[in-house]
Amino acid sequence: MEKITNEKIISTAEKLINEKQTSDITLSQIADELDVTHAAIYKHFKNKQDLWEEVAKTWLNRLVAEEVARNPQHPATKEEQLHDWLWAFVNAKKRAYNENPQMFVLNTEYVDNSPFALRSVLTNSYQIIDNIMAYHDKNLERAEAILSAFAVFSLPNFKESWNRPDYQDRFERIWGLIRKGI
Repeated sequence: MEKITNEKIISTAEKLINEKQTSDITLSQIADELDVTHAAIYKHFKNKQDLWEEVAKTWLNRLVAEEVARNPQHPATKEEQLHDWLWAFVNAKKRAYNENPQMFVLNTEYVDNSPFALRSVLTNSYQIIDNIMAYHDKNLERAEAILSAFAVFSLPNFKESWNRPDYQDRFERIWGLIRKGI
C-alpha cells in the first residue's frame, strides 16, 4: 500500500471535486479513493475545515503561479513587478470563477467566508508581495493592506462584476490610488 501524505490527500480531494463536478465531497469518499480508513485522514488533518483550507490554499497558489507564468513580464521596477503580480492574482481568481466553479464554491465556503482561514490561505500571497517590495515586514501588514485594496477583484461577493468590460480599467484605477503609497 502506498504511503498516504498530506499532498496525496489534497490532490485526491481536488481530483474528486473535479470528477464529481461538486464541492460536496466527504472525507469518507476521499478515504475510499485512497484505500484507507476515514480515521487515517485525521492523522494528517485535524478536521474537514483544515483539509478544505489546505485544498483551497494549494489550488489558489497553483492558479496564481500559472497565471503569472502565462504572461511572463520582465518589469523594470519593483512597483511594476507588484502591479503585474497583482494583475495575475486577480485574473487567477477570475479564471477560477469562470473555469472551475466547483473549486471556486469550495474556496468560497471554506475560506473566503472565514476571515482566519482567508488570512491563512493568503499568507503566501502576502509573503510574495513583501518579497517583491523588500519590506521585510514580520507581520506582513503592508502586504495585507495592498492585497486588501484589490478585494473587489478577489472576494466572491463581487464575482458578477469580474466579467464586465471595464474590469481592467477598474483595476488600474485602484492601482493608481495605491501606487504612490506603496
